[in-house]
Amino acid sequence: MLILLAMQDKPPANLFPERLNALAAVPVAVLFLMLLVQVIRFPKGPDQADWLLPCLISLATASTLTALARQLQWQYVLSAAFICALIGSVADTLSLNSGIPFGPFVFGPAAGVRFFDRLPWTVPVLWILVLFNSRGVGRLILKPWRKMKTYGFWLIGLTVALSTLFDLGMDPFMGHLQHYWLWSPTKFPLTWMGAPLINFLGWMFVTLLILAFATPVLIKKQPGQRNPSDFHPLVLWVGAMTLFAVAAGRHGLWEATGLDVVAVVAALVAAIRGGRW
Repeated sequence: MLILLAMQDKPPANLFPERLNALAAVPVAVLFLMLLVQVIRFPKGPDQADWLLPCLISLATASTLTALARQLQWQYVLSAAFICALIGSVADTLSLNSGIPFGPFVFGPAAGVRFFDRLPWTVPVLWILVLFNSRGVGRLILKPWRKMKTYGFWLIGLTVALSTLFDLGMDPFMGHLQHYWLWSPTKFPLTWMGAPLINFLGWMFVTLLILAFATPVLIKKQPGQRNPSDFHPLVLWVGAMTLFAVAAGRHGLWEATGLDVVAVVAALVAAIRGGRW
């Protein structure tokens, strides 16, 4: 129903006033930042902050959606979120059963309550969080070139790259440290903090598939209107990568820490430069 509504030629009236969307994003973002500080300060060990990380994921995703609703109508935002969550969840379920496309793994008890005793509720939420904010950072970086005819293709490619880079930072934290998922050995010797390289190739493919279906919904239906640069996705993307870097450094995972720091600096420089255009 939401998808059919989103694909109509004439955009329907927004379900919530624009001012309400803007006000809703503020307290959610503040709560997210408060929890982020608490998670960074917490002692080592995945079992010592069980309630913090699920709250952080939930609030960050809620903040992402409310911020996006300042640019798009809620029906489009929810339609795109549904597409993202559905395709990402199906891909993870397939990988649980067959090892394709991400490689063999199992979800740990820390991942939370599961749908049909298989898929944790955090999985579709993480897909929304990662893809929407990666796309938002990509829009900031490409803002000087938004009038190019190939802008849409560049945005899709950059979103895939940013989300994969995020996954490279997230996997050591969520898998190796927090035990949300546990990787099984494979025949290929090359891994990244225990994760097989096929996981990141699979992530790129699934992200591209999601964007192929979600991008038409996320395109503004009133192209004549211009919104100021939205740095909200950059704050969440950089905040999450900073969390990954701090946690990896505290546990001696210096390769992951170095990757996260380089990614944060590069994203900040490119996005701020593009956003100020």
